[in-house]
Amino acid sequence: MSAHAEPAPPPRRRRRRKRTLQRIGLNALGLFVFVVMTFPVYWMVSTSFKQGGEILSFTPQFIPTNPTLDNFRDAINRDLFWSGVRNSLIVVLAVVVVSVVLAFLAALALAKFRFHGRTAFVVVVFGVQMVPLAALVIPLYITFSAVHQVDKLSGVVIAYVAVVLPFCVWTLRGFIGGIPKELEEAAMVDGSTRLGAFVRILLPLVGPGLVATSIFAFIQAWNEYIIAYVMLSSADKQTITIWLANFITGTTRGVDWGTLMAASTLTALPVVIFFVLVHRRIAFGLTAGAVKQ
Repeated sequence: MSAHAEPAPPPRRRRRRKRTLQRIGLNALGLFVFVVMTFPVYWMVSTSFKQGGEILSFTPQFIPTNPTLDNFRDAINRDLFWSGVRNSLIVVLAVVVVSVVLAFLAALALAKFRFHGRTAFVVVVFGVQMVPLAALVIPLYITFSAVHQVDKLSGVVIAYVAVVLPFCVWTLRGFIGGIPKELEEAAMVDGSTRLGAFVRILLPLVGPGLVATSIFAFIQAWNEYIIAYVMLSSADKQTITIWLANFITGTTRGVDWGTLMAASTLTALPVVIFFVLVHRRIAFGLTAGAVKQ
């Protein structure tokens, strides 16, 4: 009895099998990246609920056996906690308002008007984003010291606006440029003024882009540490990130890891809540602004 070779699968089945394997591989890679990125956050949150013995144990405790809120209570009652929260909120709100207003006006001029030096201005805005923040700290300090803005929240606000403004302008420029000018012209043909067409047509359409840039400014200003650490020396004017760093730099009895992780969780909580509430608008704003000019 002669042996017959097994027939090869048809080309369509081979392609389908190949696509399935590729999809499984990409999903596995994505899951691995997700675990690597989220595990430190999970460990921070879980440690904030652990007691001292579980934290210092040589056997890792991935889930707290006896959850406690004492670490959060100690973090909230620590000196200058509420002062740092207040200072951070003042700085963040000022940065968001000022940067969004300035970025919107600059992006509107770049997207809707033609003037000399327009291309050079866009190149400069794009180039500023490539400069490392650490390289700007000393020049900023020298400049602000000359105008008496060191150890003042107003100086930190100005520095943060200068840092986040290029990205905001770049994002809003693409977003505004993607809105057809025929919409404004049609509104003006129907009897609306240029200001009325701007308020009724352009402003609602650019709303998601404004939300996306404002959230970017919020996250950058809330999490920034280097500029605030260099610019602010008074304890009552320091932001929440400097207050958090004092857990390590300001102690001589070792690090209270439970309270530190609880404080880190409280510090990250406003950004997480804000992002969860408006993440749909972030995605839509960024993708809608990424149009070909």
